[in-house]
Amino acid sequence: MTGMKNPHEHEARERWGETEAWRESGRRTRSYTPAQVQTIKDELEEIEEAFAALLRKGTAPDAGPAREVAERARLHIDRWYYPCPPAMHTALAEMYMSDPGFRSHYEEREEGLAEFVARAVQANAARED
Repeated sequence: MTGMKNPHEHEARERWGETEAWRESGRRTRSYTPAQVQTIKDELEEIEEAFAALLRKGTAPDAGPAREVAERARLHIDRWYYPCPPAMHTALAEMYMSDPGFRSHYEEREEGLAEFVARAVQANAARED
């Protein structure tokens, strides 16, 4: 977040700037090389496209393949930004549906994707409990 160019950084700072997750994300991202930043972007693109492909195929968001992509998404956050246990990932999923910016990000890729991602994340978190 903090060390990478992010069009949503101002909003994110206002929302989470006082949290430990924000501080950890800033600590990590400040040290990333351009190659690491590209890897992060590429991985995220692959994850989002995998979600979209599953939605297009008619896969249920609580089916195994969708939960597997949700776990990849959780681990992506956990690896590159801050610790992201299933409960935190579920809270983020709620934001994907309720926050207009996040919702439009997913909906621009595929209609219905924000809800699909959120439901897959919720199903994955329930499996983790």
